[in-house]
Amino acid sequence: MSQSPEVIVPMADCNTNGIQNQSWSSTKPSTVAFRNICYRVKTKSGFIGCRKIVEKEILKDINGIMTPGLNAILGPTGSGKSSLLDILAARKDPRGLTGDVFINGAPQPANFKCISGYVVQDDVVMGTLTVRENFQFSAALRLPKTVKIIKELGLTKVADSKVGTQFIRGISGGERKRTNIGMELITDPAILFLDEPTTGLDASTANAVLLLLKRMCKQGKTIIFSIHQPRYSIFRLFDKLTLLAAGRLLYHGPAQNALEYFKTIGYECEPYNNPADFFLDIINGDSTAVASHNETDKGIVQKLVEKYCGSSYNQETKTELEKMSSKGETKEKTFQKITYSTSFFHQMKWVSKRMFKNLIGNPQASIAQLLVTIFLGLVVGAIFFGVTNDGKGLQNRIGAMFFMTTNQCFSSISAIELFVVEKKIFIHEYISGYYRISAYFFSKLMADLIPMRTLPSIIFTCIVYFLLGLKPTVEAFFIMMFTLMMVSYTATSMALAIATGHNVVAVANLLMTISFVFMIVSTLNRCLIKATLSNFRGSQGVKKIDNHHNHGIKAPFFGICCHNTLEDGVSIA
Repeated sequence: MSQSPEVIVPMADCNTNGIQNQSWSSTKPSTVAFRNICYRVKTKSGFIGCRKIVEKEILKDINGIMTPGLNAILGPTGSGKSSLLDILAARKDPRGLTGDVFINGAPQPANFKCISGYVVQDDVVMGTLTVRENFQFSAALRLPKTVKIIKELGLTKVADSKVGTQFIRGISGGERKRTNIGMELITDPAILFLDEPTTGLDASTANAVLLLLKRMCKQGKTIIFSIHQPRYSIFRLFDKLTLLAAGRLLYHGPAQNALEYFKTIGYECEPYNNPADFFLDIINGDSTAVASHNETDKGIVQKLVEKYCGSSYNQETKTELEKMSSKGETKEKTFQKITYSTSFFHQMKWVSKRMFKNLIGNPQASIAQLLVTIFLGLVVGAIFFGVTNDGKGLQNRIGAMFFMTTNQCFSSISAIELFVVEKKIFIHEYISGYYRISAYFFSKLMADLIPMRTLPSIIFTCIVYFLLGLKPTVEAFFIMMFTLMMVSYTATSMALAIATGHNVVAVANLLMTISFVFMIVSTLNRCLIKATLSNFRGSQGVKKIDNHHNHGIKAPFFGICCHNTLEDGVSIA
């Protein structure tokens, strides 16, 4: 089959998808080269107790050069597309990774993640914020050019519309994808990585996104992306094609020459067949061209690897890499550490601002909690209202205290959902150099502890304290308020600690509930727990903890429950 003709994309004032055809900021063209890339991961297999560690090879001996233009990494599921993309973007765990990556002939700098753009497959924008607010957040922490990016991406009409969450109706899928791309274009990076940018988009929207990327390439940007099964109108936009299968390199060269190359090794594309589908069919053994060769899937991949190793494309790539690496050995890395564009306090200001906006935009987690707090306060007050100042009344008040403590613990579980949902956003933004971990941590404390833990504790204390007939002194009132705050802070800290290690809200909620139940049981029957744990090493520590726990319960309870002397004459002072 003859080579595909060169494609000229029409450049009107505004296309059908609303993306304005304005010139992008001119950037210095950059080249990404990689040599002898191998990547292995260790996995565990077998049953619990007899698991074996198995080393799995993800990529093997991958070489290539990505130049300014659209550089597509194509391959079936599990071929290593995303792994190669992450390695080139310096976002992969270096353990098990060997090989070299060069940027403009020099070794990849340590802060490459901060000076390049990376658009992940899943949308990682704050859904409760508008398009403009998301861009302003990125610009405030990286570079101020919000208005220009919004206009160039054709998002002017939806700039002040919320992106949307599962509870809030927002912008369309294509507009969400363009918003993600715009978040990375704020810094005007010379190199932009995208992990399957057309996932979840319809054919027309996917084509519009690739046309947008093609226009950016005309200003000298190097765009590298993985893609699974593009249609022909998208495939013809590719400048360079990298074809992977089972972690091996099958082709790396001009996309328009790929069909001719496969024809020379015995695989000819049928008329009117999509080249991308044709390549994947060959790899999977589904093509009529493969059937005529009577080869197995494994044999096909091995044959294609051997053919490419002996091809002129591979020899040219290796020759260029040798020249580049010999020059790169004399060059030092430009940056030796990760750098940030803004100060700690500037980052903390903007992260806190966004978290408060996100909190307000989640009424099911913020307003609902305040309403539940008021409702439970009135219920507890109504149940225990008018208890007497005798031994029975003291027991009733202690029961009320136990209920209030339990309520503070379980209400703190709400911190899990917001953190789990935000986690992938945090990981992406931290790796991209938006802010420091410390700035995010302190901002999270401010945004969660003050409105979600401190305010409900104050409201709950004000409602319950006087309805229960507790000691009418200012000191006792603030002791109880402070105690409930500390209980809520501690429970929230536990919730965040558990949520850090889990990506599923249901699992984190379950573990948190189990932890609280264990604490409740230990409070009700501390003698049994202490006797059981004292059989183990560290029993002296258990006794000390139990003594402190005992004082921690008695001190606030007997200090605020009632007057120093009960009505039956029993003194508790």
